[in-house]
Amino acid sequence: MWAEKRVFYHIYPLGFCGDRGLEKISGIIGHLKYIGADALYLGPVFQSANHGYDTSDYFRIDPRLGSNDDFREVCRQLHENGIKVIVDGVFNHVGREFWAFRDVRENKENSRYCDWFLLNWNGNNHYDDGFYYQNWEGCSDLVKLNLKNQDVKNHLFEAIKSWTDNYDIDGLRLDVAYCLDKKFLTELRNFCRVLKDDFWLMGEIVHGDYNQLMNERMLDSVTNYECYKGLYSSCNDKNMFEIAHSLRRQQELYGGKFMYNFLDNHDVSRIASKLKDKRDLKLLYTMLYLIPGIPSIYYGSEFGIEGDKDTGGDSILRPSLNEFTPNELTEHIRRLSLIRKENEVVVYGAYKELLLQNEQFVFSRENGSNKAVCAVNLSEEEYEADIEGQKINIPPKEALLLIDGKSVLQR
Repeated sequence: MWAEKRVFYHIYPLGFCGDRGLEKISGIIGHLKYIGADALYLGPVFQSANHGYDTSDYFRIDPRLGSNDDFREVCRQLHENGIKVIVDGVFNHVGREFWAFRDVRENKENSRYCDWFLLNWNGNNHYDDGFYYQNWEGCSDLVKLNLKNQDVKNHLFEAIKSWTDNYDIDGLRLDVAYCLDKKFLTELRNFCRVLKDDFWLMGEIVHGDYNQLMNERMLDSVTNYECYKGLYSSCNDKNMFEIAHSLRRQQELYGGKFMYNFLDNHDVSRIASKLKDKRDLKLLYTMLYLIPGIPSIYYGSEFGIEGDKDTGGDSILRPSLNEFTPNELTEHIRRLSLIRKENEVVVYGAYKELLLQNEQFVFSRENGSNKAVCAVNLSEEEYEADIEGQKINIPPKEALLLIDGKSVLQR
């Protein structure tokens, strides 16, 4: 699948685009190419009343971003520059302004769309509609769809076909995939593979066995929250055993599958705000690119910008970013992207743990005669590691990357 070799860039359009609309995405295509990002995952772009995950119309680009024609042009430019396009598929729920739910609110039991939702006419809700409806995790603004209703499925599939026909999208990131009916996911995969035989499906999952949804019948990939937690916690606690344990466990459970790896996103604090020591940023990104899976960068984090969800809420995580001047971290990420593109061993090589201590972690990726070694040192002192008979001096607070015995990061 094409996604395995790509470096993803993640944008939350309703925050990023500001008052410039979709043309702002066109304006950073050069930056995406510079840092080596060749797949763009766009958060919600379809019409909603608020944050995008409360869809009101699956067939219309949110007017705050622009028009359908504007988005078509943006996608054309991205594809012309070799960048794949992934959009958010929000299918578990809709907003209260979704046209079919508005009809239910107006016509109650007489609405022809009652069975599109999960209703109880003997109850009530936060908005005093005179009936109860299932929602997403207690949020009354997000009305759960009945994904066992064929008309609902037809509506969603028609929308996906229109996105493919009009924008030539290359795949979907499925919001709260862990909530979606498994039969629906199977039908969705079959439908999408008819549209494009390499249509990529990635799902949002936080906990549990990823194989439940990431398998040959449903999703190609899932959000790797387990390694997200392991990566930053290992640095903060100076305990590399945590990420090593996760990688060992995932190798046993998911070996050969490509999960979607990240250090931050639109729902969690920026990694620069999570880290106790910001000097660890470069070595963390090195690990992100070297562990099994697909690396993703959340817009702005390639510059090390901060954003603490606990103090600033979601809005601080989703800014209208206007400055795109590369710095040392940006250049490091650019180098990592280039290395990944030039060395398939970094993408497909078998994972092996070579050394593990509280502040040092060394692992390899091996593919035939090629071998990549990632050596991480959290300590304030240089560390000499004996790796399979080879002495490696790892500088303090750095990560070395050796490919076939040669250092490729340090210049």
